[in-house]
Amino acid sequence: MRTRVFTAAVAAVLSGIPAMAMAQSRPLMTQDPEPVKPGEMLIDFGASYSRDAVYPLSGLTGNLVRAGTFDLSFGVGPVAEIQLSGGVHDILWITQRDPSAPLAGSLTVTGGITDDFADASIGAKVRLLHQKGARPSLGIRFTTRLPNEKHDSGLGLDTTDFAFGFVSGKTMNRWRVIGNVGFAILQDPVRDGIQNDVVTFGVAITRAMGGFDLAVDANGRADPRRTIPVGTEPRSTLLVGIRVPKHIVRYDASVAFGLTSHDPRWTIGGGVTWVWHAFDVK
Repeated sequence: MRTRVFTAAVAAVLSGIPAMAMAQSRPLMTQDPEPVKPGEMLIDFGASYSRDAVYPLSGLTGNLVRAGTFDLSFGVGPVAEIQLSGGVHDILWITQRDPSAPLAGSLTVTGGITDDFADASIGAKVRLLHQKGARPSLGIRFTTRLPNEKHDSGLGLDTTDFAFGFVSGKTMNRWRVIGNVGFAILQDPVRDGIQNDVVTFGVAITRAMGGFDLAVDANGRADPRRTIPVGTEPRSTLLVGIRVPKHIVRYDASVAFGLTSHDPRWTIGGGVTWVWHAFDVK
């Protein structure tokens, strides 16, 4: 079923799905190499609902509301920005429990609902090369995920992870193609001193239309090994989204499809993006 969804969405891209003008803003997951202008702050704020979200570490499965997600990007120079992202609150309506999961016994959840503060991450992005002729723009990005969500809620890994990668992008008329590739060091949430190194990837194709933008984005992580620590499994998502500019604000809506058994079956989301001139850079 998920393979058919993936094939249909890719076919939609090839037949004419579009590209957003503003770099690295909602609803894209794949990062654009272009930084926010110096002294400006790009603010994304939204919410989402996921069907059949899976938590292998705690054994919980359910429908997840992620309230108050945010991404803040600060332009600190002509080629660099600092990024902060996270969420205000995660709420899971539990539909299934697996008592054999590694940390099922540590849960403090007794009813059908659990919630916790969402994990946050902080990082930076630096553009190394401008687009020039046939050459795409190129940059690097690194992030650290912080352990806000805890084991006892069933929603968190309670680990700190690090990711590093290359980001690239090229504009061709009204089309823009961006790609990411890198690696992430994921801490084993069960065994101390153990880590899992995975490959991260992302590809987005976008195109600006008359009064709106459309986009398709495939993003995730892969691990070719057979034995993988619980909680660090491969994940990938295909997203189809739309964004509508209204004055200084842009509204967006998207639907994403999980492509592995560890991803939510589908996720719908929406939000707003705007740019604020926060300070002057001399």
